[in-house]
Amino acid sequence: MTTVDPQRTPNALDDQTDGPKDGLVIADGVDEEPVEGNRRLFQGNVKLVVAWIAGLYALFHMAALNGWSIGDLTGIEISYLPTFPMETWTFRIIHVAGALILGFVLYSARAFPDADRAGRHPLDIVGWTLALPALYACWTAIGFAAEIAGGTMWNGLDAGIRAAETWHFGVPLLFAIAGSILISWARPRVRDAIAPADLTLGICAAAVAIYLITIYGTTMRNATGTPFAPIGMSFAAMAGTALIMELTRRVAGLALIVIAGIFLAYVFVGDQLPGFLNAPEIQWARFFSIVYTDAGILGPTTAVSSTYIILFIIFAAFLQASKVGDYFVNFAFAAAGRARGGPAKVAIFASGLMGMINGTSAGNVVATGSLTIPLMKRVGYKPQTAGAVEAAASTGGQIMPPIMGAGAFIMAEITGIPYTDIAVAAIIPAILYFASIYFMVDFEAAKLGMRGMREDELPKFRDMARRVFLFLPIIILIAALFMGYSVIRAGAYATAAAAVVSWLTPYRMGPRAIARAFEMAGVMSVQIIAVCACAGIIVGVISLTGVGARFSSVLLDIAAANQFLALFFAMCIAILLGMGMPTTAAYAVAASVVAPGLVQLGIPMLTAHFFVFYFAVVSAITPPVALASYAAAGISGSNPMGTSVTSFKIGISAFVVPFMFFYNAAILMDGTWFEVTRAALTAVFGVFLLSSGVQGWWDGGRANPAIRVGLILVALLMIEGGWQSDLIGLGGAAALFVLARTMRPRPAPS
Repeated sequence: MTTVDPQRTPNALDDQTDGPKDGLVIADGVDEEPVEGNRRLFQGNVKLVVAWIAGLYALFHMAALNGWSIGDLTGIEISYLPTFPMETWTFRIIHVAGALILGFVLYSARAFPDADRAGRHPLDIVGWTLALPALYACWTAIGFAAEIAGGTMWNGLDAGIRAAETWHFGVPLLFAIAGSILISWARPRVRDAIAPADLTLGICAAAVAIYLITIYGTTMRNATGTPFAPIGMSFAAMAGTALIMELTRRVAGLALIVIAGIFLAYVFVGDQLPGFLNAPEIQWARFFSIVYTDAGILGPTTAVSSTYIILFIIFAAFLQASKVGDYFVNFAFAAAGRARGGPAKVAIFASGLMGMINGTSAGNVVATGSLTIPLMKRVGYKPQTAGAVEAAASTGGQIMPPIMGAGAFIMAEITGIPYTDIAVAAIIPAILYFASIYFMVDFEAAKLGMRGMREDELPKFRDMARRVFLFLPIIILIAALFMGYSVIRAGAYATAAAAVVSWLTPYRMGPRAIARAFEMAGVMSVQIIAVCACAGIIVGVISLTGVGARFSSVLLDIAAANQFLALFFAMCIAILLGMGMPTTAAYAVAASVVAPGLVQLGIPMLTAHFFVFYFAVVSAITPPVALASYAAAGISGSNPMGTSVTSFKIGISAFVVPFMFFYNAAILMDGTWFEVTRAALTAVFGVFLLSSGVQGWWDGGRANPAIRVGLILVALLMIEGGWQSDLIGLGGAAALFVLARTMRPRPAPS
């Protein structure tokens, strides 16, 4: 798993214990990109070349998605350059290949040591040698393209073609990949130089792309999974799968790789397993000829990462370049810093705003937590609680409309439900989640007798209000979406708005800053693209083996006995599949396995997918594997497991609300305005009672165990949303209020 380098660009909070030297808290550096422990830091000309590659990669997507051409940008038409919009499969293959090449250039196989081991190493010679078969595979793929263009009939039944693809393309390619991966693990690391083995892996990624574009550009696309499919298609897909999994390991850790490995193993041993796990026997060539198509790697996850996700990564990079992220955090401090336990409430506000566009819970923890966690500790929160609050708030950013990280776009792609409908449906659940966290931290502050931050420690609210125009890009995004513009066009307008509003600040975006923003976007996109492609491998396995349908039959059998038990079982599977994985991959996998079964139970499509999505998101704070909590523990200096348990407690409402989707569809905006309003108000009061019960704080004082249990029970009744349950809940809350007043000891007379 990659870790955050302690050399991360510092912000204003230089001392993590005592706060800023002058006593004033000003967010500075929240927009700075954290540097992972295995990220290379180039110098000189190499740095410039890599920056150009990353920037052009992001610009290519912006141009392709908006239909720009070289002629549009320069007035000069160049016939041999690709035209836009590009053919879908070709575009996705280039999208994945570009991320692989850039990823292997940027990320080492292991974290760098504290001191670089400069100088050449004998393994470098082996790495350069392995580049020869990789280049030969590229040359062979180009030769195949020339033959096909010359009229050669290409299919998997021709013995000569089969031998040529095996020995002149497949074997050299796989040999170069296997050797380079092994060497990249063993070679001592030098941070400012690219390892020859990693360059070879980039060449192999190019070879895979050249071959697949050549073959998929012909009628051979229709031959996947049949004896007519060329054997080179299977070799290219096998090589591409290995490259994707290795890059995912470098940028996202082992969790997703282990799960993908289990699913891949299932393809070849499923015919020997008993019961509902039994699957038909599948030959390796047939499987790999299918897995690198729109049934797998090039399917929904890559479709989303190549369109919506990378577009909003570019948007986020423009916001960072214009320092809007710093403004979000400073605005949160000015608005909420004076309240008791102020930094914790700032974390809720700021992390929700940043997490909405960040795309990863753990990444958001690192971005905002480096400022908020030390301040929470300074006003009296325990390190464990400070880390847990930040983890829970950052995770909530993934369910905050309108952007919702990236999961909403995948949901729209999988379900066919318009993105705007998904964003609207997410409003009340997001309010419930953040209201619950707010109540939890407020009650914790009350129990500990905390103060808010002083006026002289905070940015002036009037100064922040004068710069409220920095919210304009997000407002334009929301307005464009609801005016009927496509997500891509709305994202492009919002990105342009981010550059325009920067001219009203000291951080004006000229050509150099715009180029820097595109470079940042290219680098930031590598992780999410690798994760989406790796999730596509799992989706391909599920599609080919039919394990998702068999899991649905198991859910139906459980539901025949108890429908709530079936939902609970689905929750456990969604959390289990999501543990240790980024939100996007967690939802994509869970949606393929769990959601179809819920739909077969009669649950509406949107409700079923929101149910799965919520639990995929909160897997980031669910013990024992909680990525967001572990990242926060690293900053707060607390125990990782203890922090994950506390963050689970703080985000407890997220484990209750999804069940309410099933019992009360009005929470997802499905109903009349009166029904929706009543559901929202009673549910907010319900999470207030739930937070009181969990924290043991009621009516301005500590609650005894009996009252805490009563509060939790009436909270569940209020969240359920029916008329009878609401009335019973209100009556129960009033009774508990009177009971607490009666039982509380009266102060002795003076």
